[in-house]
Amino acid sequence: MATPHVRKGDTRHRIQDVALSLFAEQGYEKTSLREIAEHLDVTKAALYYHFKTKEDILISIVDDLARPVDELIDWAEGQPRTLATKQEILRRYSETLWGAAELFRFMQENQATVRELSIGETFKSKIQALGELLKEPEYSMTDQVRCITALFSMHAGMFAMQSIEGDPDDKRAAILEVAQGLIADAHRDAHRGQTDTP
Repeated sequence: MATPHVRKGDTRHRIQDVALSLFAEQGYEKTSLREIAEHLDVTKAALYYHFKTKEDILISIVDDLARPVDELIDWAEGQPRTLATKQEILRRYSETLWGAAELFRFMQENQATVRELSIGETFKSKIQALGELLKEPEYSMTDQVRCITALFSMHAGMFAMQSIEGDPDDKRAAILEVAQGLIADAHRDAHRGQTDTP
């Protein structure tokens, strides 16, 4: 198993780092609080001081890493609904995704657990909010699908690219280009024949 990246100093963050690494590597169900404590070289009592359950740890991780998504949604809601805004939403979301790659790897590999826990609904509501900011009521069904697919192509791309050789920044740029292309196609189709510029 890969050695988890652990932040120094803040015990709460160290617990989150170790727990998330273990959850991603061996599964949420197979990881115990005792094992997390052992990897941190602390007692279970010390762990309990910060978190009472594994779900408490996971919820805290999602809350911390989801904060940039909330900030993105707040920002986007105050912007004009132009193609440029939508492509900027995707660019910023790309940064958030890659900054929380370990969390999304865990969610991808533990989908049944995620659905059962409260984090599943939390994540779903954020994706729905982003989707609403990307599509428009007047878009055709095909173009609405393009907008939603743009988001999910970024998730899928993160995992698909793990098996492809290449520079991580180039991979991220390629995934973003595909997602932004889908949004551009939807915008173009919806405004075909109009003089409105993006």
